[in-house]
Amino acid sequence: MGCCNSSPSMEDPPPPQNVHQNHGGSDSQITKFSFTDLNKATENFCLKNIVSENGGETSDIVYKGRFHNGGFIAVKKFTNMAWSDPNQFVEEAHRVGKLRHNSVVNLIGYCCDGNERLLVAAFMPNDTLAKRLFHRKIQTMEWEMRLRVAFCVAQALDYCSGGGFTSYNNLSAYSVLFNEDGDACLSCFGLMKEFKDDQRTTGSVNSESLIFRFGTLLVNLLSGKQIPPSHAPEMIHGKSVVELIDPNLKGKFSAEEATIIFKLASQCLQYEDIESLNTKDLVTTFETLHTKTNVKASSYVMLEMAKRKDVSLNQLSTLGDACLKLDLKAIHKILVMAEDDKELVELSFEEWLEEVKDIQEVRKRGDQAFLEQDFETAIDCYSQLIEFRRMVYPSVYARRCLCYLFCNQPDRALKDGMVAQQLFPDWPTAFYLQSVALSKLNMITDSADTLKEATLLEATRQHQEEES
Repeated sequence: MGCCNSSPSMEDPPPPQNVHQNHGGSDSQITKFSFTDLNKATENFCLKNIVSENGGETSDIVYKGRFHNGGFIAVKKFTNMAWSDPNQFVEEAHRVGKLRHNSVVNLIGYCCDGNERLLVAAFMPNDTLAKRLFHRKIQTMEWEMRLRVAFCVAQALDYCSGGGFTSYNNLSAYSVLFNEDGDACLSCFGLMKEFKDDQRTTGSVNSESLIFRFGTLLVNLLSGKQIPPSHAPEMIHGKSVVELIDPNLKGKFSAEEATIIFKLASQCLQYEDIESLNTKDLVTTFETLHTKTNVKASSYVMLEMAKRKDVSLNQLSTLGDACLKLDLKAIHKILVMAEDDKELVELSFEEWLEEVKDIQEVRKRGDQAFLEQDFETAIDCYSQLIEFRRMVYPSVYARRCLCYLFCNQPDRALKDGMVAQQLFPDWPTAFYLQSVALSKLNMITDSADTLKEATLLEATRQHQEEES
């Protein structure tokens, strides 16, 4: 399998694939990119674009990139010590590029210029399992979603195993990504493995470590804790499922299902039993547990909501009521007057002056355009601010979010609402705006759940202010 004869220009790149395609692998094509292409797409491999997915387990780095046409990609840059044989690298890239499965991220290209070795994959916009499971303070992943993630990973590993990929580098919660539909997908980067000559002739099946790593992933999902793989056996040995289960689930899980997963994790982590397990065994176990409930990872649901029935939509704040009614004009009036992140701005005002003195005028123009309801100009100004500043305050994303809603671009509005939430995790406004965007995208259930969460956050904040 040879490489392509020419590299595309970044002015007219192949269309990036942001969602998975369930196409047959034999017809799949991947593209050869030049290093110049990818250097430009990642802004000279800028630090701000690093989205490494392995939690420090490897020195290879993953960057977020963007083509000239606006499509996003993920670019993995190997160290100069990796893949000394360029032909082997190209051959393996083509092998991985043939894989097409709903639960495996598409590899869409590679670069093999001189000593440079890079892979290009579809960009998954909704974070990693590690971030969702370990780093979100107020949002607990539902038990049904955890089962769904484990099932998707098992299916992905079984599919890859059937395609000749019986090993995976550093399988972990950082290797599991969420696509635009909120479904869990296995990163294709871990499938690229540099084989030595003796390994290629014998096949060198590394399924033992793969099964062990899957067992570690199950412990992550059961406990909600981030643990080194080497410590996984001691986390589960001599304990019961009740002792291991994530307390943030608040008892909202099936004891029967959890016991089955607990036993499977134990079996995966016991070396003497690993040989009796394969990926088909994993899939079979989860097929018996898999429910038909359609749980979307992009739905920001808190399990604590079930116990807070006193939070009523009849007691919404002015902003909450406006969002429920999808009254964009009323939301606009509220945001014009709002100073929710004023404290954040004041705390970093010196950084603001030192970092971007010349950008202050852009913010002023953007705010003036927003006030005057010139939303296209506001989008342009706020986008300039976001592009050139290292730190952007949540209100900028919130205002641009509303501008996108006025301009009938709910998908972009939703992303800005999510970024505002990341910058200010307990900010009700970010959740309220997301609920409007979700409603515009006809994701009614998710919209209602997010609106409820915003209401709870607002009630909690008000209660704290009253106590203080």
